[in-house]
Amino acid sequence: MTGMVAAQPAAAADPAGYQNVRINEVTSSNSDTVELYNTGTTAVSISGWKMSDDSFSPQTFSPSSSTIPAGGFATFNSPKGLGDSDKLVIYTASGTVVDRVEWATNGAKPAMARCGGDGTGGWVTTTAASTFGASNASGCPSSTPAASRVRINEVASDGADTVELYNGGTSTVSIGSWKYVDNDTTHSPVSISSSSPSATSIPAGGYVTFNSTLGLGDNDSVFLLDSNGNTVDSVTWATDGAKPSDERCANGTGWFQTSTTATLGSANSCSGSGDGGGTGGGGGQLLGGGGSLTSGCTPEAPSGTGSTPAGTLAWPGGPDVTIADNVCAFTTSTGPEGRDLSGLAFDPANPSVLWAAKNKNWLYKLVKSNGKWIPDASWSATGKQIRFAGGTGQPDSEGLTVGANGHIYVTSERDNTNNTVPKDTIMEFDPAATGSTLTPIHQWDMTSQFPQLNTGNKDDANLGFEGVGYVPDSWLTANGWVDPLTGAAYNPANYPLHGSGLFFAGLEWDGTLHVYGLNSDGTFTTFGTIATGKVSVMDVTFDAGTQRIIATCDNTCGETHTFMKVNASGAIVPDVTYTNPAVMPTDNLEGFAIAPTSTCVNGLREAVWSDDGIYGFGSGSSSHGHAIYSGTFPC
Repeated sequence: MTGMVAAQPAAAADPAGYQNVRINEVTSSNSDTVELYNTGTTAVSISGWKMSDDSFSPQTFSPSSSTIPAGGFATFNSPKGLGDSDKLVIYTASGTVVDRVEWATNGAKPAMARCGGDGTGGWVTTTAASTFGASNASGCPSSTPAASRVRINEVASDGADTVELYNGGTSTVSIGSWKYVDNDTTHSPVSISSSSPSATSIPAGGYVTFNSTLGLGDNDSVFLLDSNGNTVDSVTWATDGAKPSDERCANGTGWFQTSTTATLGSANSCSGSGDGGGTGGGGGQLLGGGGSLTSGCTPEAPSGTGSTPAGTLAWPGGPDVTIADNVCAFTTSTGPEGRDLSGLAFDPANPSVLWAAKNKNWLYKLVKSNGKWIPDASWSATGKQIRFAGGTGQPDSEGLTVGANGHIYVTSERDNTNNTVPKDTIMEFDPAATGSTLTPIHQWDMTSQFPQLNTGNKDDANLGFEGVGYVPDSWLTANGWVDPLTGAAYNPANYPLHGSGLFFAGLEWDGTLHVYGLNSDGTFTTFGTIATGKVSVMDVTFDAGTQRIIATCDNTCGETHTFMKVNASGAIVPDVTYTNPAVMPTDNLEGFAIAPTSTCVNGLREAVWSDDGIYGFGSGSSSHGHAIYSGTFPC
């Protein structure tokens, strides 16, 4: 399966999966506490493991548990004090180095923690209280320093022993005084500049390579230190894991896998099988063999799987898909399950922002951090609750889109406080509004148009507006769309209160699109129904890059996306339908969005999916408990 990540078995003397255990948080004050995290899919015994700092030899410690479950934590207090400027090395019982972290003065006060993903993120000095035994997310700053965006991106231990660094941030980072070291604890860190005199800085989106003078072998590691002595990133690999090379897939963000072709100094090819790859910090993890399990939320198995429409084509983008959120990231006060992330939409004015709707009346503003989409803490670290007009009810929020005015338009199928009755509405929210709860500026109620949903059955009431997409008038007129109300070419001037575009709402009941002009006086104009060729629609988006309206369906229709065009007769009809990348699970993937073409790199841009059930491939899989997936789509 494309994108699989599987570690080679450890040496016989070491427990299976030891390389998946990572130092996740450490404090050098009070009790000198250390937290370990298991990034793998199976439990790892840490019985008899040892630790050292920069002044004492390895000695055993007493962990909170002698075994760390998959996706679980273990903590312990250092048997010797940890200082202001110190390091921590973890060993197996046989003396194999597992992981290490170094920090400068006050770097571990309150704590040093991996931010952007437990066990995977970049090391950051936290400003909030420590989070030992739990996810680091709540203790991490809202934005990570520029230096922590630099990642070890590829390592070759065959021949010249080359290390490649990649800057995934938006600004140049000076690395002239940075150092590196391998997992031989008798070695002192070596400056990058002594190995590569020209490696003084890394531009945003750029690469730097250097040849290690320490020698890199089987079962080895590279640890990257900044000018203050703080650990920035690390990677550990097994036998032959870095031959020809060990590289992040996807480039700059994913987990490490063994590659069949080294691509040092350029974007990773991700051409390997995934065998023998290492572990290491990074953004998301590739789908496949290993990852974290859920904790504190309840995944929901997919339902309603149906056949793929005839004539469907293979996904045109890259084959690899990355998990792009933290586990159980969207639990709220209105539902502990943490699974109901549905609609997605990139902000056209700011493509670094991804808006997301959660079924039980929540709205999220997401931003990228170390390759993952996380709530923007400056807007709300936990999302904002939405209400119907008048501040009442709990909208069953399913789809959303961004209008020309920058406002967020959200669809609802029903009121969750009365879920047997449909309430098919489109609500307009101003994202600049203050407070933790948002009420609509305008609300348009189309419930009466769908009597087939009003049967007194909650399942029927739940088959209404599942997605919505804003389509600009300029596209409709340029492509010759015929107004079904007049039978002539669409003339926006005929509808003076509707703004500069129309809204296409997808009906889950039968896969049709319903076109509306949303008027500023609270009324609306109905422009009729469009067949998508699907039995259901879960999300709707307009993509300026392909100049198409996209109707997305989950496993009900074989995980497909139908691109709609205006034909020679002026009607909107299906053009082409694509499946998801083959690596993805067959789940209730209800949200889909493609980044604007302004974000294109090497002919590709990001595509994002959301899972309404966070089921992934099931319990124990890398995707279990995650809602967001990230892949690529052609520019």
